[in-house]
Amino acid sequence: MALTAFGQDGAAVVGGERLGSPDVQVAPLSGAPALPAELSGRSWLVADAGTGEVLAARNAHLPMPPASTLKMLFADTVMTRFDRSLEHKVTPAELADLGAGSSLVGVKENLPYRVEDLWRGVFLSSGNDAVHVLAHMNGGIQQTVADMQARARTLQAKDTKVASPDGYDMDGQVSSAYDLTLFARAGLRNADFRSYCATRTASFPGGLDKLTGRRTSFDIANTDRLLGKYPGLIGVKNGYTTNAGATFTGAAERGGRTLLVTVMHPEAQGKVYDEAASLLDWGFAAAGKVQPVGQLVQDTAAPAATAPGGSSAAPEAAAASQLPPWSRPPVISGDGPGLAPAVWTAAVLGTVLAVWATARAAARHRAVPSRTRTARATAQAQAQARSGPAYRGRPASVGPATTGPATTGPAYRGGATAVGGATGVGGRGHRRLTRRARALLRRARTTLAARTARSR
Repeated sequence: MALTAFGQDGAAVVGGERLGSPDVQVAPLSGAPALPAELSGRSWLVADAGTGEVLAARNAHLPMPPASTLKMLFADTVMTRFDRSLEHKVTPAELADLGAGSSLVGVKENLPYRVEDLWRGVFLSSGNDAVHVLAHMNGGIQQTVADMQARARTLQAKDTKVASPDGYDMDGQVSSAYDLTLFARAGLRNADFRSYCATRTASFPGGLDKLTGRRTSFDIANTDRLLGKYPGLIGVKNGYTTNAGATFTGAAERGGRTLLVTVMHPEAQGKVYDEAASLLDWGFAAAGKVQPVGQLVQDTAAPAATAPGGSSAAPEAAAASQLPPWSRPPVISGDGPGLAPAVWTAAVLGTVLAVWATARAAARHRAVPSRTRTARATAQAQAQARSGPAYRGRPASVGPATTGPATTGPAYRGGATAVGGATGVGGRGHRRLTRRARALLRRARTTLAARTARSR
């Protein structure tokens, strides 16, 4: 019997009709291994991240409380909006209204934190305090909830209803094994997301030392028990609440293949990791030996994106990634192949000054031998003038030596390379380099202004 919740029905179940069944769905071919015998999760799914093929599932679309695995949707929605190096001073209001018993990383009010530290707090410690700070930076809790719900729609995650950005138990807040797998697949396309969820330990900023007044720090560790233990595990996120029980979505890579697994509400909390690992083992062994029972649908907001391990860059971004860092377009959000606006502008200005200085030095170098040749030619002309009939005893420093016939004869070679000539300082070659440097600077200013205007 098909599920009929949140838009899922027997005629149009997202990902395929078989995923709407409460029974175990698997289609083994000859030589396929049997599914693990002990799978107590009320809902689970294992899929190929590259092809999107669902290899096996049970209750894939059953709406259930997601716990902190919902933080994957939060990260996929908000992460690209702030540069990871941005510092933000936490206010008391941003740490208010945290749910009783929330998992916390230890964010302190009235102190600055880098965005990248807050994200480590989200992924490693599952810190609801870090989530609330980032949500307030995004415009507030309700704005972030609305943004997450909109993002779920573009991912075609129709089982998901968002009530809090951190996954804390709230009335009506649900997701499904299918939707959580979509969130993980989408998030892993972001290099920062992938890096944070794969981090095992990190140093987190603490408070101020009362004696020295200096900022302290402390170590945090990822609460994902499979990370560092299951071969090839990438991440992604675990969770636990009273209503949700244990939830886990993981991704592992082996032999060039990436698999995604989600397990929700097994009989015991600790079993979520054992059952996820056994499903990953089965999935790698069953690859090519089972027919898919469904499909992970594509992100409708990013048609150019591909699965983890593939090229997810749009043509413009791909082209920009081939440029040297200083010449790439400025990055407003912090997620891209270029440099931040201030750094990029400084790099371009530095390049312009370097071009100008090189041209000036080269011109001076060429001008020195030019002056020497000119002096020699002048001395020769004066010597000839003294010995010739036209000489009338004029002092060597005064006379027509550089303006009379001697300066126009074949032996004269000074005018073309003298100071102010074609190759001297201020000559045509130098002016040409200067014009090119100025054009580069104007183009840099125009590009930066256009990028900044679009970011607003």
